[in-house]
Amino acid sequence: MSGEKASRPPLTTPAPTLREWLREAAHALREAGVPSPEADARALVLHGLNLGAVDLLTRAGQTVPEADAARVWALVEERAARVPLQHLLGEVEWGGVRLRTDGRALVPRPETEWLLHLALEALRGVPAPRVVDVGTGTGALALGLKAARPDASVTATDLSPEALSLARENGALNGLEVEFAEGSLLAGRPGPFDLVLSNPPYLPDGDRAEADPEVRHDPDLALYAGADGLDVARPLGSQAGTVLAPGGLLLLELDPRNAPTLAEELQGQGWAAEVLPDLTGRMRFVRATPPPPRVSPVRESDAAG
Repeated sequence: MSGEKASRPPLTTPAPTLREWLREAAHALREAGVPSPEADARALVLHGLNLGAVDLLTRAGQTVPEADAARVWALVEERAARVPLQHLLGEVEWGGVRLRTDGRALVPRPETEWLLHLALEALRGVPAPRVVDVGTGTGALALGLKAARPDASVTATDLSPEALSLARENGALNGLEVEFAEGSLLAGRPGPFDLVLSNPPYLPDGDRAEADPEVRHDPDLALYAGADGLDVARPLGSQAGTVLAPGGLLLLELDPRNAPTLAEELQGQGWAAEVLPDLTGRMRFVRATPPPPRVSPVRESDAAG
């Protein structure tokens, strides 16, 4: 998609009471094409005025002070310009951890929480597991896993120094010890690991023209991966086969259009690979174990010594 800034809708002066003002904010977001205008307006009001959900009921008829109204209306204008809601709120609750969100990394998606669930299920019964999260972004997967499994040794890598700085901030925010390392995929990470986990870039380059306006606020590096969206997942799969411990697992979130393709390619290389659905039934998660290492046959001359 183009990098042009979306034009803001004409916004009128907020009405005097909180109820009327909230209604006008939702109307402005609806006119701007925001997918969930009422919910977003409500979230921005709660955040900007430092209110609780009950306050929207008990104070609905009260006048909003002009300074407060101006501050929050500025947030509404930014959301109308399709700045992601998570960027405006500054933090999200995700996978049992708090995450700061901004333009340095991809906003963590709700569907990726199921990838975290699959990872924790895979590690059930594995003592002190060794895990690497490739392309960590905000650090969501690495930190969510560490929070749920304090005994795990977790490494998180990313090619982007900006994303890693955000991930480190989130590690400190949650008081969780994760090793953060800058680098391409698994370079410099010999393992062995019990789990290689990743939500890599997986969108085909052709999706740029049809992307939602909010997507332009996410780094392209975290989104697009070549003609079929597998330019990152393919080499990651190859590298994972060299660093996984015996019985280790590769878990990826991909696009439903290309997850089956990667699973088939891995199967062709001897992996045991399958595609799993998300909570809406879309087949987007690849779970795979590499083939056992080949054992060179002993030649008679070698055996004779």
